[in-house]
Amino acid sequence: QVELAESGGGLVQPGGSLRLSCAASGSTFKFYSMAWYRQGPGKRREQVASITTDGRTNYATSLEGRFTISRDNAAQTMYLQMNNLIPEDTALYMCNLAGTAIWGPGTQVTVSS
Repeated sequence: QVELAESGGGLVQPGGSLRLSCAASGSTFKFYSMAWYRQGPGKRREQVASITTDGRTNYATSLEGRFTISRDNAAQTMYLQMNNLIPEDTALYMCNLAGTAIWGPGTQVTVSS
């Protein structure tokens, strides 16, 4: 059974950057597409970005250009580089093994001055 654990969240000022990580246990990470989701206060959960096993990426239209998703199969870790953060990016960020009900607990990102 794969387990996911996010890290890297925190409090950042508008215009700042954060790099989130999603570490996977087990040995099947490389066989799955992965995705980042977020859920802001009072908002529905939305997909931020996804990445296939061979590195093809897809982004929410409103976020492309500021966020970059990547993965390191050898390290069994997925990343989300977030630049030029705005207050509307405040949310709980969660990673998901695509097509499964396997989620990490999430890491909180707060963008505020």
